[in-house]
Amino acid sequence: MSDVTVAPTNPVRVSPNAVLAIVAVAQFMVVLDASVVNVALPSIQRDVGFSEQSLSWVLNAYTLIFGGFLLLGGRAADRLGRRRLFIAGISLFAGASLVCGVSQSEATLLIARGAQGLGGALVSPAALSIILTTFAEGPERNRALAVWGAIAGAGGAVGLLLGGAIVELLSWRWVFFVNLPMGAAVLVLARRSLAESRAEGVRDGYDLGGATAITLGTMALVFTLIKSNDWGWGSARTLVGLAVSAVLLVGFVWIERRHENPLVPLRIFSNRSLAAADATMLLVAAALFCVFFFCTLYLQQVLGYNALKTGVAYLPLSLTLIASSALASQVVDRLTPKPVLVLGLLIATVGFALFTRLQPDGDYAGRVLPAMIVMAIGLGMAFVPITIAATTGVAAEDSGLASGLLNTTQQVGGSLGLAVLSAISTSRITNALDGGSTPAAALTHGFTGAFVVAAILCAAAAVLALVLLPGRRREPQDAHIATIAMSVARCPGAPYCGYLTRLATWGHRVRDTVARPRP
Repeated sequence: MSDVTVAPTNPVRVSPNAVLAIVAVAQFMVVLDASVVNVALPSIQRDVGFSEQSLSWVLNAYTLIFGGFLLLGGRAADRLGRRRLFIAGISLFAGASLVCGVSQSEATLLIARGAQGLGGALVSPAALSIILTTFAEGPERNRALAVWGAIAGAGGAVGLLLGGAIVELLSWRWVFFVNLPMGAAVLVLARRSLAESRAEGVRDGYDLGGATAITLGTMALVFTLIKSNDWGWGSARTLVGLAVSAVLLVGFVWIERRHENPLVPLRIFSNRSLAAADATMLLVAAALFCVFFFCTLYLQQVLGYNALKTGVAYLPLSLTLIASSALASQVVDRLTPKPVLVLGLLIATVGFALFTRLQPDGDYAGRVLPAMIVMAIGLGMAFVPITIAATTGVAAEDSGLASGLLNTTQQVGGSLGLAVLSAISTSRITNALDGGSTPAAALTHGFTGAFVVAAILCAAAAVLALVLLPGRRREPQDAHIATIAMSVARCPGAPYCGYLTRLATWGHRVRDTVARPRP
């Protein structure tokens, strides 16, 4: 019995590149929405009547639901069907975008933003899972993941450019309306072109307890991180929020260890490549999320850029990121993900360090642009191998779960990093103002402090990848060894035949060592 069943719902033979194009557009739409709204916030506040305290929830409502349901969405794609979840997520996302665009009240807009987040949580892991089950592990998948990585990295910067243009030329409502034609096109093409696939051989019964615990636990953690700067890191509410999320997440692990058909089989973490890549992504996201936030504030509040000019300023970053991702996919084909990832993170660390050179009277071309270019080269090199590493060796029936784990660690890492770095920046700004600095100098002092910590986080991610990530290429004989192991596992004398598996593995590795050419 095969791991994945492809239902005969699609009589039209479609090339894998067409499938990649469809899911890439969907992912672009989801990533775009996470940043395109930023530049529209002042206009939304004026037209809808948001208070200063509630305006941030236009962003937080999306982030909270998106981050909370990613893992559940990934596993649901494996269980219920990846095409089905993908289409359902796009439909929900596009419909919620329409409601956002016509909203006349705070409550309507915030509820619709939460629905957008839920749609995105269904789309992202399902889309990546479709890529993993469409392209075979190796050069083909690496090239597909290069496209995916470029979209994930460049979507945020493109969102700022597009958002600035839309707000300046049309209105903030079109920030949401642009999702409608893209969503409609994806839905039409997905229904015609995507074949259904799901994990087969799963026993009846759903892990409702585990699903509830991980969803509420992740939401509690993201919510606490979002509010930590307002509450204070040592406040009772922050400590209670962290304690509640910890209890729920520990309870989730307890449930998974005992459930007959768990939502997240803990065996997946025995995949060293996946576990190391997810841990590395946590630190990378913590560093990356601050770039768009603090750099945008620097451009607008210190250099005086408007929304459109800020978006244009990010264009070199987007183009460099795309080019670097394409180059990384070719290099990974010749090497393994580990050296490319480590080198990319080291280059990105230099880029973060260059951001610490920002000055109150600095210029874009001399200080901001070089930092953007160097950082984009490094992150473009990192996104592709980290995605490959997080999905290498993952069984087809777990592809949605692996996708959900990668997206969840990215979202939690980004929320954690932004909360911590915002607290550092705010403290430095306050101290500088109390010391008599000008507003521009105080802001720059706060932002550069955040970039110092971001550089440290990125360097720590490079060290983590270097230490934990496997470096040996998966050779064809490994598949032969796996075949022997599967055959042995099925034989009646499996406990005794296990020695044959170890002997076969040892023999192949000795042969490789002897046959390997000497330098």
